[in-house]
Amino acid sequence: MTLLEVQDLRVTFRTPDGDVQAVRGVTFAVERGRTLGIVGESGSGKSVSTQTLMGLTRGAVVSGSARFEGKDLLALPPDQLRRLRGAEISMIFQDPLTSLHPLYTIGWQIMEMIRIHEPSTSKEQARKRAVEQLALVGIPQPDQRVNDYPHQFSGGMRQRAMIAMALALNPKLIIADEPTTALDATVQAQILDLMARLQKEFDTALIMITHDLGVIADMADDVLVMYAGKPVEHARRRELYYAPHHPYTVGLLESVPSATGDKTRLRPVPGQPPSLLSPPAGCSFHPRCRYVMPQCRVDEPPLPAGQHGSACWLPSDLVGIGPEVAARRQEASRAQRD
Repeated sequence: MTLLEVQDLRVTFRTPDGDVQAVRGVTFAVERGRTLGIVGESGSGKSVSTQTLMGLTRGAVVSGSARFEGKDLLALPPDQLRRLRGAEISMIFQDPLTSLHPLYTIGWQIMEMIRIHEPSTSKEQARKRAVEQLALVGIPQPDQRVNDYPHQFSGGMRQRAMIAMALALNPKLIIADEPTTALDATVQAQILDLMARLQKEFDTALIMITHDLGVIADMADDVLVMYAGKPVEHARRRELYYAPHHPYTVGLLESVPSATGDKTRLRPVPGQPPSLLSPPAGCSFHPRCRYVMPQCRVDEPPLPAGQHGSACWLPSDLVGIGPEVAARRQEASRAQRD
């Protein structure tokens, strides 16, 4: 059952240099108990898309719709959206040290969130629940650590505290914005295992934002690939990894080291993402694409609906065979039609 359905989300920031089109028509859906992974380079619009759903992009020009259990998040008054945040939709940010208030204890911050959404809860009850939440995420001696300040926690423990806060009111949807970027590999694995276990236990939907395809391989059920503010491919996780359609997705996969001992040389995606002040005409990826055709420079490819869609003019069966061979096959196909 669909919990969140986003349709044609567009977010623009007005600046002295012009309008920054940060998000340019994002559409996706998240079902209960499932994980949607959103991947792409920095500046692709991943974080802005989800922060807009939470009402955290003040001053932006926003259009589209984002229906959460029938309620359009983009049209809700601030007070109603505030009641949803934390209680039904929670967010885990990339850097917990800047997300947690340095002058208040971890326990006080969890207690405050509980009591704001449940005013009838006493301080003693809220403190007990805060201790239980810290124990749930694996923080040792939670009855004592509940009195510690954020700087007294390690990076991994601060992230666990953020997860404890996000789960305190058993939300229906959690948005995790690169929650393991600043952590070492061992702690990252622990955090991901913890999130997967808690998600299964509480049947929570999860949006995982990351640029790490390894995280997506571990966590996601469905994947949305974004480039220059737009989605360029969506698919089930296994289909995306074993049969990618879009050349950008192929480039991302080719730039990741293999854990199987494959000694194939890594192939980085050449060039840089375009400026969102003035995105290129046609396909926004065409300046960096090794399969670029004349049509790519003029016409913007649509993203087809369905389980596996790719915003690319190149037929999916030609991706990965090399640009020269693909060009010859394309030319032969056109000649047969003519």
